[in-house]
Amino acid sequence: MSQIPEPDLEYMQKVLLEMLAIPSPTGFTDTIVRYVAERLTEIGIPFEMTRRGTIRGTLKGRRYSPDRAVSVHLDTIGAMVREIKDNGRLCLTAIGCWSSRFAEGSRVSVFSDHGVLRGSVLPLLASGHAFNTEVDQMPISWDHVELRLDALVASRADCESLGVSVGDFVAFDPLPEFTESGHISARHLDDKAGVAALLAALKAVVESGQEPHIDCHPLFTITEEVGSGAAAALPWDVSEFVGIDIAPVAAGQRSTEHTVSVAMHDSGGPYDYHLSRQLLRLASENEIPVRRDLFRYYHSDAQSAVTAGHDIRTALIAFGCDATHGYERTHIDSLAALSRLLGAYLLSPPVFASDAQPENGSLERFSHQLEHDAQMEPDTRVPTVDSLVGNRERDS
Repeated sequence: MSQIPEPDLEYMQKVLLEMLAIPSPTGFTDTIVRYVAERLTEIGIPFEMTRRGTIRGTLKGRRYSPDRAVSVHLDTIGAMVREIKDNGRLCLTAIGCWSSRFAEGSRVSVFSDHGVLRGSVLPLLASGHAFNTEVDQMPISWDHVELRLDALVASRADCESLGVSVGDFVAFDPLPEFTESGHISARHLDDKAGVAALLAALKAVVESGQEPHIDCHPLFTITEEVGSGAAAALPWDVSEFVGIDIAPVAAGQRSTEHTVSVAMHDSGGPYDYHLSRQLLRLASENEIPVRRDLFRYYHSDAQSAVTAGHDIRTALIAFGCDATHGYERTHIDSLAALSRLLGAYLLSPPVFASDAQPENGSLERFSHQLEHDAQMEPDTRVPTVDSLVGNRERDS
């Protein structure tokens, strides 16, 4: 077993803080793509880019097939201008799936075709002094919030004169805070914390001088929050695909802010039996704190790749995070565990070397989950077919 290299946690936190400062709602990701591409160049990971900006890197191994991919996403939730009201306030539509409850009170940047404007997102009834208890009766939806620009605007014409248009992107301030307790709070840790963990793992593997068993392709996608993610990002012979994302810490979940989670299932169904258990074994062998979890209202880059028709084994590993898609909080322990597990996985053998070739109708090399006899042994004893046939013949 290879000695897994320890990630540089100072580097991880530095790149996380720098990425949080770069607005990147889905559809507005060019700057964050350039930033990550520069970091890969510094590490020494060659890459190519799709037309729209998905980054496809290659960490060379001893063999080129079957190769593997690990994926994080650079895009975040955000909003877009849906309408300019007669009074100069802006209606919004959400980018990604998130509640307007978490948008209320936020400071934002509006990116017009001509520049950047600042503002705040407020409920339609925002002043207790003016509306008294009516402010507590407001429904929670994107139809009940508006964006107030920090500009001299009192009409639609005023907004349009500043260059504001329907379809302008709105990015929400991350408000990052790194505390002495090791907690990291910010918007958009999903998935910039995962990106930082992967960059730290890649840096550690390259600097260790260890050669992976097989080629590995780090992917940095730009449309995960709207569902397409890694759907068109796999031009190679990838047999294993590990998504890297956020693990909700909440009642009914097993994830914590101090461990890495291996997801067994999400809204797209179960993840691959064998690949998931290899990740759990790697965590156990390297004393990495890990939890199993299921995410019921959740999809990932791995799910989008399968939906696109790729015949690949998929798994999902995630850092634990409280208040996902709100004002999020994780802990350096969870990010360190995630980065260490990624390092162990990058240096591990493939789950099945035979995945390089199709089985061509043979079961000789096909995988086993449980031995056939154990899997087929029923708890309830049933009569044999011969006894049933004999009984019917006697009855007739």
